[in-house]
Amino acid sequence: FGMAALTVQGRTDLLEVIDARVEGRSTIVTSQIPVEHWHDYLGIDNPTVADAILDRVVSGALRIPLSGESMRKLRSGTQA
Repeated sequence: FGMAALTVQGRTDLLEVIDARVEGRSTIVTSQIPVEHWHDYLGIDNPTVADAILDRVVSGALRIPLSGESMRKLRSGTQA
């Protein structure tokens, strides 16, 4: 999530998927963008859609913030 800009249709599709899963299924969302910046990322042209997505994703979520070196870097043996 957040690797490339979402189109208007992409945001609408994301809302539909999240909305369909919110009551009955677990959903894992991973992102390199901190949660506090998601609204800016999702709400560029329609803050209402961003509000709807975040309301469904963030409320009741178990957040596991990760930090440290990239696992790809560690596995390849590359030094920082």
